[in-house]
Amino acid sequence: MVKLTRRQIVRRAAAGLLFTLTPIGAPAKAAAPQFVAVRIWPASAYTRITLESSQSLKYKHFALDNPARLVVDIEGATLNGVLQGMAAKVQRNDPYIRSIRVGQNTATTVRMVIDLKQPANPQVFTLAPVANFRHRLVMDLYPSAATALAAEADDPLMALLNDYSQGKIRSDGTGSTPPVRERRPAVTDNTPPPATSPPAVPHRHDRRPVIVLDPGHGGEDPGAIGSSGLREKDVVLSIARETKKRLDAMGYRTYMTRNEDIFIPLGVRVAKARQLKADVFVSIHADAFTSPSARGTGVYALSTKGATSAAARFLAQTQNSADLIGGVQRVGNRQVDSALLDMTQTATIKDSMALGRSVLGELGKLNKLHKGHVDQANFAVLRAPDIPSILVETAFISNPTEESLLASPSFRQKSAQAIANGVRAYLGKAVLARR
Repeated sequence: MVKLTRRQIVRRAAAGLLFTLTPIGAPAKAAAPQFVAVRIWPASAYTRITLESSQSLKYKHFALDNPARLVVDIEGATLNGVLQGMAAKVQRNDPYIRSIRVGQNTATTVRMVIDLKQPANPQVFTLAPVANFRHRLVMDLYPSAATALAAEADDPLMALLNDYSQGKIRSDGTGSTPPVRERRPAVTDNTPPPATSPPAVPHRHDRRPVIVLDPGHGGEDPGAIGSSGLREKDVVLSIARETKKRLDAMGYRTYMTRNEDIFIPLGVRVAKARQLKADVFVSIHADAFTSPSARGTGVYALSTKGATSAAARFLAQTQNSADLIGGVQRVGNRQVDSALLDMTQTATIKDSMALGRSVLGELGKLNKLHKGHVDQANFAVLRAPDIPSILVETAFISNPTEESLLASPSFRQKSAQAIANGVRAYLGKAVLARR
């Protein structure tokens, strides 16, 4: 008989007690989330930090002053190489982030301390997996309310993003104080083209028309990606910049919804155009389709009664998913108010179709058209109830031949000139229709 010491007896008793208290079939302890990527998107409007992980993250956050900091604690997590490399991703010209410190605060908590260059309005939220993204924790650093309002005189984007973060802007761009607009006359195709090229004035003789260009996607949302790695968000930003140069030279007041590699929610893009009292809104994209054989340039307008073709419906679905891919915080009700889609919306769609035909005619001189007419579907970015709006698909980035075109500076410049010429022709007809 083996004689046990007092310590051995206590250990065996403890082990037996643990065994008897453990339910049969109890689940094993859940594995800690694994951080797979860190991305930082600095921009003048706001800076976004994204942590991508294998599981949904539980977190707490709070802000500190003197100096300004944002502290984020991630629970049930362990520091790894991805997080340890986070500090190196901060760019010196980031307008909001001075530095980032990451450490294992407790045995089960990772703490991030984001040192700020200026007071910020942080928004922290999680995103479910979508497209090629896994679980994401997003930290958006918006400017303070005072900074946003001070910048609004030059560009309302900062203030609008602040409103959006508080759930004040719906997906059709309404929610903030709407601009007071005069009703523009309908433009018909039988109106003769203008005899001269000076900028048109749809509302008043002393007002230059305002044009808003919307380069699609941006930031977390790359848009479509060609076989060579060409990204839609880069192509359309380049084309929009070239278009702006040409419209500015024609004498118009031209703005862009984004002029950086930044994600802007669809509703904010529309809201910016409304805040600027735009006369024309042009969203610029580069098609992708399930088959690489699809090719051609296309122009689309809004339809509130269903798509006019299966291709238009497919395209609207892919473009409307931008908010899910780019990542928006779900606050409040941003659904389109059906009461807004009234007679004003119907008249606006007619104007949008006229604008689309004018631009399509110019683009047809440059590239094969996907269809010979303006197609329609329920595009979220075209829902402004009072602005003629179109979406231009310059070419199919999923088609190897057209991807090469889109990579060419010459094609981008010619596309920009065609869009500008089409907008000018439409606005010229609007002047004659008003007289």
